[in-house]
Amino acid sequence: MKRAGDLYKRIISFENLLEASRKARKGKRFIAGTARFEKDLERNLFRIQEVLEKKTYEPGPYRDFYINDPKRRLISAAPYPDRVIHHALINVIGPLIERSFIFDTYACIKGRGTHKAIERYKTFMVGNSHVLKCDIKKYFWNIDHTILLAQLKNKIKCAETLWLIQKVLASHQKTDGMEYFPGDGLFSPSERKRGIPIGNLTSQFFANLYLNGFDHFVKEGLREKFYIRYCDDFVALGTDPKRLYEVKIEMERYLETLRLKLHPNKSRVYRITDGVDFLGFRIFPDHLRVRKSRVKGYRRKLKKMVLDYGEGRLSLSEVRASIHSWIGHVKHADSYRLREEMLSDKVFKRSLQGAGS
Repeated sequence: MKRAGDLYKRIISFENLLEASRKARKGKRFIAGTARFEKDLERNLFRIQEVLEKKTYEPGPYRDFYINDPKRRLISAAPYPDRVIHHALINVIGPLIERSFIFDTYACIKGRGTHKAIERYKTFMVGNSHVLKCDIKKYFWNIDHTILLAQLKNKIKCAETLWLIQKVLASHQKTDGMEYFPGDGLFSPSERKRGIPIGNLTSQFFANLYLNGFDHFVKEGLREKFYIRYCDDFVALGTDPKRLYEVKIEMERYLETLRLKLHPNKSRVYRITDGVDFLGFRIFPDHLRVRKSRVKGYRRKLKKMVLDYGEGRLSLSEVRASIHSWIGHVKHADSYRLREEMLSDKVFKRSLQGAGS
């Protein structure tokens, strides 16, 4: 792929910033930070354009919070103006870099996604008996900045765009644990800058790019035809379990060059007929179930939404949006009875205090 240059003018153009603001506010129109920005949209966009043009841009502080989806995760939300900048950046560099991605990577790419990956998995099951399912240990927190920047420099030669990327990367660093790799000294893990926040659009994109070379290695080097990746979850299907374990060893060797390790308890070979947990579903040859952990998580969320709506902290439109989104996700599985059972007894009613607020 030829390195792309002269991108920065496109990134900071008013038209691109306006489009970025439209994308950033999607689903967040009624959040306070979004509303404040939108109230004086034109002036705020010109202010962003000015700091980017003069290169005086400094990212703001993040807001950290935890979600259970289904496991406990730390989410880091950038201030709204920074999110607009993230969208502006990805609007321009995203389509250029995605050209180098393999067909069977599905995270955060227009026209793909979880359900497309599940459909592809179903297709790959035909004629295969086993699946190697892998998960990378603390993936987002172990993405190495030096390696990621080298990958980006292989795709982009625009110095101003690289400056902006480095600003975004340096805006929030959080590591979790100490991992050693061949050739490391005693202090190597602590000296290397690593970690990107879960919650940024840029983080999702960088997480896809970081494993792009790995994807090509698996498809072209190991010649694994039945391979699918969604962010840090990936599978390879085949007929010979011994061969799949050999593939796992080769994968581990390659991932070491990226300073990554497979999760020891979540990376192994399964029989397809036993059903495999992948992307929130348990997939069998003849049917699909929603994972129990996802069901349990949404039960908790529904219970909280009933309380929040009753006390006036949640609007009816927000309740409807959440339920419709969940139905849209689980309807791809054999879930009619599950949906009926979970939703039939839920009553959203304002309390006297909530009705007056």
